[in-house]
Amino acid sequence: MQTRFLGKSGLEVSALGLGCMGLSHGYGPATDPRQAVELIRAAVERGVTFFDTAEVYGPYLNEEVVGEALKPFRDRVVIATKFGFTFGEDNKQQILNSRPEHILDAVEGSLRRLNTDVIDLLYQHRVDPEVPIEEVAGTVKDLIAQGKVKHFGLSEAGVQTIRRAHAVQPVAALQSEYSMWWREPEQAILPLLEELGIGFVPFSPLGKGFLTGAINAGTTFGEDDFRSKVPRFAAEAREANNALVALLTELAAGKGVTPAQIALAWLLAQKPWIVPIPGTTKLHRLEENLGAAELTLTQADLHQIIQALDTVKIVGERYPAALQARVGR
Repeated sequence: MQTRFLGKSGLEVSALGLGCMGLSHGYGPATDPRQAVELIRAAVERGVTFFDTAEVYGPYLNEEVVGEALKPFRDRVVIATKFGFTFGEDNKQQILNSRPEHILDAVEGSLRRLNTDVIDLLYQHRVDPEVPIEEVAGTVKDLIAQGKVKHFGLSEAGVQTIRRAHAVQPVAALQSEYSMWWREPEQAILPLLEELGIGFVPFSPLGKGFLTGAINAGTTFGEDDFRSKVPRFAAEAREANNALVALLTELAAGKGVTPAQIALAWLLAQKPWIVPIPGTTKLHRLEENLGAAELTLTQADLHQIIQALDTVKIVGERYPAALQARVGR
């Protein structure tokens, strides 16, 4: 597995990471913890060194699974986790909270669950409009000075927030959605990250599974599957957006690879400091995704892909309104 540096931070990770959220949260019932541990360890064996989790995934369960899985390999891997929420009595309600005292409590909990004495990359999960970003960055700066955190990250933050945070404590990485069917970061975010020397970690690089070709207009989602509430996954939207999957399938067939591998290789080709974190619960999908790191797209391939993408109109918002209000601040 090739490695990449996240911007100018000096943080070196595998070219593809593993997004661990779906093992415990968001896409239906949690995977059996033993099976989840085995999948994470299979990723380590195949060269993955970058693992992404958060206290909100579960809540808490995913950090425990990741901590158990990676304990034998702790000196070989980079663990990223996130703070930024408190939870209602039923642990289902997510309340934005990036007050300094809460960040300190959250980090202590994450350290304990992750079986580690230091967090390699600590993200603010979502920008909290009630807390100046300078206070957030300053709190993380103190944690770095104390040796509890190595690098600071932001997730789904807007341009001005990134600039303000970076002025207090250098931001190693921004984690936001980016894929063939959500290209908004190309407009202002990618140029800013290049200017400031910040790495980019795209989540949902396979469009929450849509770009694999495994989802169609007839697919159904359970109530505990986040996609059941996403406008882009409504039946009529999926039918319209299948034009993108058809395009990917044609491109993949021409190279003897899969649509998912084309989608990931395309992301890797955008910038050398981009590190996608596809998630999966299945070993064969993990191996398929990792195969994308070995796929090289030529400039001619990339030109053809962009021309083709520009002909496809994506239907449906990527988030319900309440969640969309939390991004890009």
